[in-house]
Amino acid sequence: MPDKIGGDIAVTSSPVVRTTAAAAFFDLDNTVMQGASLYYFARGLAARKYFTTGDLLKFGWSQLKFRLFAHEDAGDISEAREAALAFIAGWKVEDVRRLSEEIFDELIAERIWAGTRALAEQHIAHGDRVWLVTAAPVELGEVIARRLGLTGALGTVAEIRDGVYTGRLVGDMLHGPAKETAVRALAAAEGIDLADCYAYSDSVNDLPMLGAVGHPTAVNPDSSLRRHARARGWQIRDFRTTRKAAKVAVPATLAAGVLAGAVTAGLAIRNRNKD
Repeated sequence: MPDKIGGDIAVTSSPVVRTTAAAAFFDLDNTVMQGASLYYFARGLAARKYFTTGDLLKFGWSQLKFRLFAHEDAGDISEAREAALAFIAGWKVEDVRRLSEEIFDELIAERIWAGTRALAEQHIAHGDRVWLVTAAPVELGEVIARRLGLTGALGTVAEIRDGVYTGRLVGDMLHGPAKETAVRALAAAEGIDLADCYAYSDSVNDLPMLGAVGHPTAVNPDSSLRRHARARGWQIRDFRTTRKAAKVAVPATLAAGVLAGAVTAGLAIRNRNKD
């Protein structure tokens, strides 16, 4: 019989089984929280009048087109990478962190999966270091990690000079293979053997990170990751009801891409209008 953790149903009932302390790496969107962090960050910013609904629709369409077709055009990918955090050019780091704190309290805290949080807390109880690994801005990831009592976060990094964002990225967006690269770099820096580590994700896009550790787990998996996990005998944990699973799929995929682009473009417009 499936177990219940914090009211959520888990496909498997075995707890985290550990003999030595290591590290655990958790994807954020739809793994630790219901839906996409950038979706709710954008909602919080829209409520504060940082951009309009029209901006969301206009620039959301551009981002959706990129998500559907950019894999065929390296130029589109390069352009999207350069524009990913351009919306915060000229912003103070302290202001983005403050907004992240406020929006976490208003919109994100209630969407943390109780089951995934319980898994993270088990790791902490075992003495493991627990990291969020997300394509969202690292400042947002760090706020969520701190509020959940985790070790820290790896996320997309924006260039900062004198406490102000330049609007350029440092390296790549932390997505897909870039997550594996970041995890391997962290493990090397901290002397962690990845064979002893755990990784959790809902998305087939995170197969590189999942495959890099000795103990991968599919959490609330998409259909492709579920098939992959079953074929390889990986643990699968699902904290959704059928109703929740259907509702979560939209903000975790479509809405995340649409609003990430909308945040970028909408705030850029707002900043230009203020000049």
